Amino acid sequence: MITLLANLFIKDQNDIKNPRVRQAYGILCGAVGIFLNLCLFTGKFIAGTVSNSIAITADAFNNLSDAGSSIITLIGFKMAGQKPDPTHPFGHGRIEYIAGLLVSLIILLMGAELLKSSVAKILHPEELAFSPMAIAILAASILVKCYMFFYNRSLGRKLDSAAMTATATDSLSDTAATSAVLAATLIAHFTGVAIDGWCGVLVGLFICYAGYSAARDTISPLLGQAPDREFVSQISRIVTAHEEVLGIHDLIVHNYGPGRVLISLHAEVPAEGNFLALHDTIDTIEHELRNVLNCHAVIHMDPVCTKDEETSRLKDLVKGYLREISDIIGMHDFRIVAGPTHTNLIFDVVTPYDFPMSDGELVKKIQNRIQQDNPDYFAVIEVDKQMV
Repeated sequence: MITLLANLFIKDQNDIKNPRVRQAYGILCGAVGIFLNLCLFTGKFIAGTVSNSIAITADAFNNLSDAGSSIITLIGFKMAGQKPDPTHPFGHGRIEYIAGLLVSLIILLMGAELLKSSVAKILHPEELAFSPMAIAILAASILVKCYMFFYNRSLGRKLDSAAMTATATDSLSDTAATSAVLAATLIAHFTGVAIDGWCGVLVGLFICYAGYSAARDTISPLLGQAPDREFVSQISRIVTAHEEVLGIHDLIVHNYGPGRVLISLHAEVPAEGNFLALHDTIDTIEHELRNVLNCHAVIHMDPVCTKDEETSRLKDLVKGYLREISDIIGMHDFRIVAGPTHTNLIFDVVTPYDFPMSDGELVKKIQNRIQQDNPDYFAVIEVDKQMV
């Protein structure tokens, strides 16, 4: 159904990097989600009332909360698609993450309320009335929620949307929850064992876990998560494909919402090169990154001495010392400043965030190792952290 509606209402539907297309998909999925969840709420509420089942009634209100979540998703995509303005020069894309977070909070709230109601049902059980209509509605609900899970997951991956991924997670938990309710209803009818309240607890736990998972996936990009490894590899391949670039470092990726990415990096270029020609190359790379990866790029040129034999010798010497300490330590921006009494070796080292030594311990160890064989050399070191 989503594919058919997309064909009818979304122009250039495969151009998913276009904010307008992305917004249209979000609005369409939100509208379909509202309609389907309201239908499920109505059917389950009637079934729960007829059969006197707290689990079915709670599941109905869970679908009502899902309709509210779809409204938030719809509004979130609508607001996220607004153009940049003087107050928000990088657009409003992060509103999509906020919408996903609000959806997850609603899921958690409904899960907590369901747990409360289910415990009360366990303490004060009531006889269930078997209803074939209730069984049919629950079975149809499972099929509808499976469909909603698959289309939300598919579009969530296609658009890299945290809000749609959260909605897909919610739909999957609803499928499991409704299956548990259906099983409880059938068990009560055929065996007389009343597990309605216990199934309500199980449903509540499913819903709470879904809310936690959705919140985790939306909070992470809001806080500023590490970029995807493949995205970093693409950046590196594009930049270093130009022979004038010797290497890159200090890559930073700023995510202002899907399709709104700003990157900055340092590109090492030969110090002996023509700087006007090198500047033109850097401009070309920035445009290439913008066109291929749909991101805004700012590149700083770092001149590197490639023909000074003493600099090259000392650089290789220090690299050897670093390998003695650990194979995962990197180095960049190496230069020397010679003086009458000593020579400063100035460089940056790169370590992962979980490196076993503190920055101070590592710097001291490198400095001591250099002076052990070269007492006239003093190391001036900055420690950077590896992006991924």
